[in-house]
Amino acid sequence: MAIAHFHYPKLAMGPILYYWSQDTIFKFYDQLAQTPIDIIYLGETVCSKRKLLRTTDWLALANELKSSGKTIVLSTMALLEADSELQTLKRLCENNDFTVEVNDMAALQFLAGKPFIAGLGINIYNNRTLTYLSQLGLQRWILPVELSHNTLEMLHQARPAGVETEVFVYGRLPLAYSARCFTARAHNLPKDDCQYRCLDYPDGLLLSSQEKQPFLVLNGIQTQSAHYCNLLTALPTLIDMKIDVLRISPHSQHSEQVIDIFYQSLRQPNHIESYEQKLRRLTPLGNCNGYWYGKEGMINYTTRI
Repeated sequence: MAIAHFHYPKLAMGPILYYWSQDTIFKFYDQLAQTPIDIIYLGETVCSKRKLLRTTDWLALANELKSSGKTIVLSTMALLEADSELQTLKRLCENNDFTVEVNDMAALQFLAGKPFIAGLGINIYNNRTLTYLSQLGLQRWILPVELSHNTLEMLHQARPAGVETEVFVYGRLPLAYSARCFTARAHNLPKDDCQYRCLDYPDGLLLSSQEKQPFLVLNGIQTQSAHYCNLLTALPTLIDMKIDVLRISPHSQHSEQVIDIFYQSLRQPNHIESYEQKLRRLTPLGNCNGYWYGKEGMINYTTRI
């Protein structure tokens, strides 16, 4: 199906969800600046103990990437547990240079009506929530990963004027957060003395079932899917819906190739099948898209919708 004279959705790179070294992070964003990605989300959203980059470092990196022509968004923590985390949140929200992605409702009191983006940490399940948040300054929202294309279509059509819609299209699904650190627990360590074991797992700690099947990934206090969400074959539908932004989640390998595959697929939808084969080769543990079809999230449906 050829799509002509159409404004393609923008491509976004979500915040890094894992604990990477400072050199790895800087190298990642240096390479990202050379890709056709449109929007880059920056910041720590999972654990405040991951301090190899501090707030000043993230802000400096944001300014550097902005000079490369990218739109930069500052992402906030999804589960706040200490006053120091509130202070970091306050500092991010009070910046006057970059839009903030809110992952905890506590941020709204610091934003004081400034435009913001509702991230995956904010549960938006109906148009009443969209309307309420738009009155507080909502600029864009992202569909919760467990919702289907039917819910997306309903909420997207009912969204208030001026509010954009974003969809998570690739990466391990962020499923849940807990006050406990699962990675530390896996090493028989208390959370307060975790010894930063997350650094040993650049894409999270794989958890398999008793049948040795990949099931979940432990990422500190966050639980993710073992399989990679892959909505590449849904691109024609997302384009037809006029979705504004498609989010790719960072991983330690192949991010540039993933970006290129989505970029080329948007412009050559007749070749999506061949691009899909390339994308599957980058995820040996397998893909999943069940939530998109209103099914079990961990399955991979082959029917296009």
